[in-house]
Amino acid sequence: MQVKKKLLDLVREKIQFKHYSYSTEKTYVHWIKHYILFHSKKHPLEMGKIEIEEFLTKLATKDNVAPTTQNQAFSALLFLYKEVLGVDISEWNIQAFRAQERKHIPVVLTKEEVKSVLQNVSKEYSLVVHLMYGCGLRMNEALSLRIKDIDFGFDKIYIWDSKSLKDRTIPLPQKLKEKLQEQIEFVTALHKQDLVNGYGSVYIPFALAKKYPRVQFETKWQFLFPMKNISTDPRTKEKRRHHIHPQTLGRNIKVAAQKANLNKRVTSHIFRHSYATHLLQAGIDLRSIQELLGHKSVETTMIYTHVVSEMNKTKLISPLDF
Repeated sequence: MQVKKKLLDLVREKIQFKHYSYSTEKTYVHWIKHYILFHSKKHPLEMGKIEIEEFLTKLATKDNVAPTTQNQAFSALLFLYKEVLGVDISEWNIQAFRAQERKHIPVVLTKEEVKSVLQNVSKEYSLVVHLMYGCGLRMNEALSLRIKDIDFGFDKIYIWDSKSLKDRTIPLPQKLKEKLQEQIEFVTALHKQDLVNGYGSVYIPFALAKKYPRVQFETKWQFLFPMKNISTDPRTKEKRRHHIHPQTLGRNIKVAAQKANLNKRVTSHIFRHSYATHLLQAGIDLRSIQELLGHKSVETTMIYTHVVSEMNKTKLISPLDF
């Protein structure tokens, strides 16, 4: 007799089938579970427009979540109904109370401040942070780089299937070329030792591992910035070497900023903001910066024109200084 699968297990299967990341899987399952518990464990098929609106409104009014968090929860419910239950709720015209959205001008570092932080990053994480600033990479883009993504022949770095779902290339910083070659030599030697120890496989996207069973053991597919230790894949339970954990890198960036005595709130994303702003200050046109950052819309990139505009205000002086 076939056992009927639980709803959340069906959600996980569908997410994995569509090749969504593990973090997206955890987030979607969290909000779907929260939605069901909020309505006293009623099955989603027994609920509809009103229940979804009540849930989203509660997040905004009682839980005081950020607009992005509310949108994240709504995306999870859209996925549940459309992809798992086969119900297209986009036609329901959901009218929930929206969390108030604020437009923030991103905080950026001066070139001197960037240099100070980079000098204080521990050696183990120095290269990846240099790449984040030197190429304007999101943290996950930098950590997801594989050996094959570094093209020394054409001095390019390839970013595959990034957040915008648009592949792109970025000029390889010449100052990092030698360091990158040394890193690849290090990873190659580490991979050979992993194979000797009975490991050596790496996570492969888009079910390539099923189509090409040996590709997960190839050197070129290994992460450019691997973890120190072998870890267990949370989905397959297979023991393999993954890339550096984002939280570990985030902590090291925070420590480096403290050592640099910066009073600004320094996160991994501040290097991307600084990269775009410094390019704009150097006279690079907005469209080129949009392509380098992988933004879908130039409107997203235009926020950096506001940053530069705010910086130019510093040239104005107070009446006290007349």
